[in-house]
Amino acid sequence: MRDEILSGGMAEVPRLEDLVARFNVGPPAVREAMRILETEGLITVRRGNVGGADVFPPTEGRVAYMVSLVLQSKAARLADVGAALRELEPRCAALCARRADRHKTIVPELKKIVAEQAQLIGDRTRTMEVTDRFHEVLVQRCGNETLIVVVGALERVWASHASAVYRDDPVEPSAETWTASLREHERIVGAIEKGDPKVAQFVEKHLAATHAYMSSVDNRRTVAAKTLRQ
Repeated sequence: MRDEILSGGMAEVPRLEDLVARFNVGPPAVREAMRILETEGLITVRRGNVGGADVFPPTEGRVAYMVSLVLQSKAARLADVGAALRELEPRCAALCARRADRHKTIVPELKKIVAEQAQLIGDRTRTMEVTDRFHEVLVQRCGNETLIVVVGALERVWASHASAVYRDDPVEPSAETWTASLREHERIVGAIEKGDPKVAQFVEKHLAATHAYMSSVDNRRTVAAKTLRQ
């Protein structure tokens, strides 16, 4: 059942009696299997006369939440997450620049985001949302599924905490700060479009500046899983 859920072959879990007949096992074995799958978060058993269960394939959001739980249990600081991203996200950007299909699959999307960002200078909330999407695309379009899952989870952890920090900061970033971020994004897109491997350096420098600002606002914040639920 787990294999079928993960492969997309089981969109809904049949009723107990149907599973008993299909797998030629007793009801206790089926109930135990469903209990395990529910513990793993892959299904939610429908109680009462309805029977069966709803399927919930694993998502990157759930992976990010589990990562945040582990990091919280280790009292990991947000700066630690930032340091990991400065190592890994530039590699994702470099992979984007190597893709032969980048002019169709990556560059147009990034240019659209940058154009939207240019129209939102001064709007903190919406700019943060657009910026998060920019970095998400750098990871999601890199072409390496393992990096997409791992780095994508870290991106979600970082973005959720960064949003909380920015919300609590009474000082509005200057126009120069907004513009500098926009220009850096444009430079990154241009490097990916050209297939320039130096894009990794551009992304690393860009992240260093962003993370430095976060540290200046709150350099003692630790990862809190509840932040991803808010």
